[in-house]
Amino acid sequence: MRPSLPIETDRLLLRAYRLDDFDVFHDIRSRPDVVRYLYFDVQSPEESRESLAKRVDQWYVEKEGEALILAVERKDTGELIGDVVLFWHSEVHRRGELGFILHPDHHGHGFGAEAAREVLRLGFEELGLHRVEGRCDARNTASARLLERLGMRREGLFLENEFVKGEWCDELVLAMLDREWKGTQA
Repeated sequence: MRPSLPIETDRLLLRAYRLDDFDVFHDIRSRPDVVRYLYFDVQSPEESRESLAKRVDQWYVEKEGEALILAVERKDTGELIGDVVLFWHSEVHRRGELGFILHPDHHGHGFGAEAAREVLRLGFEELGLHRVEGRCDARNTASARLLERLGMRREGLFLENEFVKGEWCDELVLAMLDREWKGTQA
């Protein structure tokens, strides 16, 4: 799947990352409040530069195991505010996973849901996925609420499922099937 970019929503542009996104990209990934529930810790400028360089060419997927990563930009200001990700986990089982990171200054305005909804559309309607999951640390109530607003249902709580940043963490799994997606579009 190679989407035609940028993808325009009501208030956002979803586009490929560019190397000149570094300042905002690093600002987001160097914040303890942003990475608290993520697998990586606060990034140094060098780590952010390396991470951004990898993302520049990840705006499409060709086979399972790859991730579609789109920068999220506000149309009204031109500001980069985060990214949305669609992991293609299995071609046979037609399964993917949704992820997102937004700068805290842009929380609470529906930008995350608007961007994630478009990535769900890509996954179900263009990639032909049967199931898309959203996974988060069970303490990350904001992400869980966003996934629920998208129409995902809670499927499981895995107690002490992962050892992250020196502690056992509970993992919450939400999901949506293609028929459920179609029901949200009616």
